[in-house]
Amino acid sequence: MEWLTAPFEVAFVQRALLAGILVSAICALAGTWVVLRGMAFLGDAMSHGLLPGVAVAALLGGNLLVGAVVSAAVMAAGVTALGRTPRLSQDTGIGLLFVGMLSLGVIIVSRSQSFAVDLTGFLFGDVLAVRESDLLLLGVALLLALVISTLGHRAFLALAFDERKARTLGLRPRPAHAVLLGLLALAIVASFHIVGTLLVLGLLIAPPAAALPWSRSVRGVMVLAAALGATATLGGLLLSWHLSTAAGATVSALAVSLFFLSHLASGLRHRVRARRSVLPVRAATDTAHAPTTRPNET
Repeated sequence: MEWLTAPFEVAFVQRALLAGILVSAICALAGTWVVLRGMAFLGDAMSHGLLPGVAVAALLGGNLLVGAVVSAAVMAAGVTALGRTPRLSQDTGIGLLFVGMLSLGVIIVSRSQSFAVDLTGFLFGDVLAVRESDLLLLGVALLLALVISTLGHRAFLALAFDERKARTLGLRPRPAHAVLLGLLALAIVASFHIVGTLLVLGLLIAPPAAALPWSRSVRGVMVLAAALGATATLGGLLLSWHLSTAAGATVSALAVSLFFLSHLASGLRHRVRARRSVLPVRAATDTAHAPTTRPNET
């Protein structure tokens, strides 16, 4: 079993594993609502919308995380503001912000001739370069995500299934939507420097979508999604070590693979249950139509 334990004897791989587990938990809390509300496009737009802030922070020699937080706040505020425009659909507003922020980021990047390496790290991340300070930030982000998810669970639940009912119950869906955007932004900002913006959706969407057929409650989906994300992290780091592939991309690819395996297994389970339910019906039908024989009268 040396092939299984050897990679995790190295300190930076241990930090990468712990970081991946923390990111998986954060993404499970936010990603469950993304999947339930069909907000995948919004998640993609917000992840790419971090580029201007990160680019400005890199050019000024500042903290990339601070730049990402500023961009995420601008995106969340923009989506909330455009969502209140009656003649503009939410997808249109998100698309406009997506293109605008991404274009602005590319323009800023084009002004620098030495930004290529930083841009690669922004897009694809570097999970093997995680430091102890990054783990501390991820721990704080997870704690904050837990607090938001716990306090807003009832409002998020009503918002996900019936916005009008949420308004009737006095849960104020617009502020709840804004807080949910904040939770999504928190997950993306906390994850982008680990797996990159192009790959963050792998952990944000794939584990909750894979957990959905196997759980009967939102909290169950979150717990199972966190476990699947941690499994993808563990397996991705192992494959990356032995196959010499990019660690972040391998983790995300394995998370997506788990989604397809989950839905394949779920489909097979439904087929087996359908066949088992049909058999008693057929047996009862055959019995009802069977010819009745009377004993010979003497």
